[in-house]
Amino acid sequence: MARSNDDFIKGSLKSSLEESFETYRPYLFGIAYRMLGSAMDAEDMVQETFVRYQAAKPQDIHSLKAYLTTILTRLCIDQLESARRKREVYVGPWLPEPILTATTAGVEEGNPEKRVEMEESISLAFLVLLEKLQPFERAVFLLREVFDYEFGEIAAMLGKSEAACRKSFSRAKPHLREHRPRFPVSQQVQQQLLQSYIRAAETGEMTALMNLLADDVVLWTDGGGKIVTAAYHPINGKDAVARFTIGTKRFWPPEYRIQISEVNSQPAMLLYSGDQLFLVLTADIEADQIQTIRVMANPEKLAGI
Repeated sequence: MARSNDDFIKGSLKSSLEESFETYRPYLFGIAYRMLGSAMDAEDMVQETFVRYQAAKPQDIHSLKAYLTTILTRLCIDQLESARRKREVYVGPWLPEPILTATTAGVEEGNPEKRVEMEESISLAFLVLLEKLQPFERAVFLLREVFDYEFGEIAAMLGKSEAACRKSFSRAKPHLREHRPRFPVSQQVQQQLLQSYIRAAETGEMTALMNLLADDVVLWTDGGGKIVTAAYHPINGKDAVARFTIGTKRFWPPEYRIQISEVNSQPAMLLYSGDQLFLVLTADIEADQIQTIRVMANPEKLAGI
């Protein structure tokens, strides 16, 4: 049966709506992932934003980007309130869900300074710092510092006063600035030290491993209570970290393979058993030594990779 003009117009309008939304999908995911630290939850929030967008009246949308950002950010604040309660009873340390980041979505190639800023804001170290903020503070900080919104725009999006947004931002920024690395290193240096760490772990060379580690190195393992080798508390100090690293090597799969890839904008070790991802390991570097090691082994968090 031939479609009527009304059906064609409605179909074209729906197609236009979907196409317009799709142009902002990577941008919306970028906000949601930084808010929640979970790719699965971020995808859910983006999809829920789309559902609500479809039900909106066109005359209510003056700026599509602002409208979608408002919906998404408020959804993420509600979701984060619920997630924080779950993380209070999480077994062992909680780490963000790792994502592959060969490119930084939504950043123009001709803006290298913005690209560096966006890459830092998606790093595991930065996402862990964001966990210390309240959901509203986290939203304000990200919208202002990472996505360049004015305080008046943020206030309208979050339904708060501009003064409240400024106050939240002023509380959040010193905390994050204080804990950021003072001397960032290149990805090449990160990868070289990561590969040296892997070789020392594989061969069991204790001295070589100790030389790579800072005196106050910390190792975090997120197994979610599902991996027997995951430590339930952070491991502190180069001797303890080196012994833990070599001691747990025997639990690697018999037929393992290692791949170096980019996870959350930094080099990472992906350890596979066949086609199944066994763990993801990253290392933060300061003064040419490994300062922090993060091991993500919770199978639920590795599903996306």
